[in-house]
Amino acid sequence: MPEDISRLETELGYQFTNPALLTRALTHSSHIHETLGRKNGFDNERMEFLGDSVLGFVVSARLVETYPEYREGKLSKLKAHLVSAAHLVETARRLRLGDYLQLGRGEELSGGRGKRALLVNALEAVIAALYLDGGVEVARRFVDRFIIGESPAEQEPADELFEDYKSALQEFLQAAKLPQPKYLVVKEQGPQHHKTFTIEVRIGNDFSAQAEGPAKKAAAQEAARLALEHFRTMYGPATPHAGVLQRRQTSETPARLAE
Repeated sequence: MPEDISRLETELGYQFTNPALLTRALTHSSHIHETLGRKNGFDNERMEFLGDSVLGFVVSARLVETYPEYREGKLSKLKAHLVSAAHLVETARRLRLGDYLQLGRGEELSGGRGKRALLVNALEAVIAALYLDGGVEVARRFVDRFIIGESPAEQEPADELFEDYKSALQEFLQAAKLPQPKYLVVKEQGPQHHKTFTIEVRIGNDFSAQAEGPAKKAAAQEAARLALEHFRTMYGPATPHAGVLQRRQTSETPARLAE
């Protein structure tokens, strides 16, 4: 059973005029489906969509205001970190959002209260609930306190974490006189506003690697990272010599070129 949401209000430092908004933000579609036998829109998916937009706006505004000397590229990099699932899930866990989720039995038994995707979605829905109940200023205070913090730039990961793996892989293969990579979309899943993409990178006829991500670019970067790691292991980090590629490890999958 989920915790009493009044405890969460205390954690948030905000008392809702309409507590039903917070309840809805914490209601997973599996709970609605099992309760009513159908989806009726009273789960948190639409609120998650709104919360994602509010979060992006608040973070962008705060960064532009705080760092007038930063160029667009640096602002984008810092924002990407602050709104990333890896960062948001830590906030969700700190607030113990999993304890307050309303889940269907199947989701409960499969460990839904600890699933990263459910926690991040719930956090974004809570931001939407704060916005709908108290306006943008209430949402901004929450994002400032729990997601951005006092010194956003201090949270920025080291630059090496943002290596452009696609460019690095291309240069590596060029130096090795190996075929250039081709990126293909092999799967799209999830709702329109929160899709997950699977991208495959193919190198010649004998190697491929696949990765998932919330955007095609992110998934392609991860696939490139896996391929680069493979070839660096084969040849070493220095400029490689041409050689025979490892036999293809994944089966052929109908795909289309990634954008």
